[in-house]
Amino acid sequence: MYNGRTDPVEHVSHFNQRIAVHFKNEALMCKVFFSNLGPVAMRWFDGLAVGSVISFRELTQAFGSRFITCSRVPQSLDSLLSMSMREGETLKVYSDRYWKMFNEIDGDFDDVAIRTFKVSLPTEHGLRNSLTRKLATSVLKLMEHIDKYKKVEKDQ
Repeated sequence: MYNGRTDPVEHVSHFNQRIAVHFKNEALMCKVFFSNLGPVAMRWFDGLAVGSVISFRELTQAFGSRFITCSRVPQSLDSLLSMSMREGETLKVYSDRYWKMFNEIDGDFDDVAIRTFKVSLPTEHGLRNSLTRKLATSVLKLMEHIDKYKKVEKDQ
């Protein structure tokens, strides 16, 4: 259900994935689309003038235009590059914050993420020293390495 507060482009994309087998039947897609609207979006839909939309494409364009202010704006790579671990912040809290920001960036920046995570740690941090000796070769390996250090930090 679209609640009027989330990204309309993502909603249309998810809807298209769910109804892909009926992609050629525009009338059905339009009828099913409005059944996935919450109260705010339904009021908008009910307010459409009769005959103002003649295709599913026009419907989704009008929908996106109406709810454009809810669109998710991807973060820039600079947002990730400017992150650093705060004084007194645990590795768990920092890594959660880091990966949340990483997931908000569009593009393939795994290599940058691996390198910037290391340099964003305090110079005396054990994980930074470990990553200096043996740099992770993938984001998954980096996350596994971080998890080991989070367990050590938790045990202390």
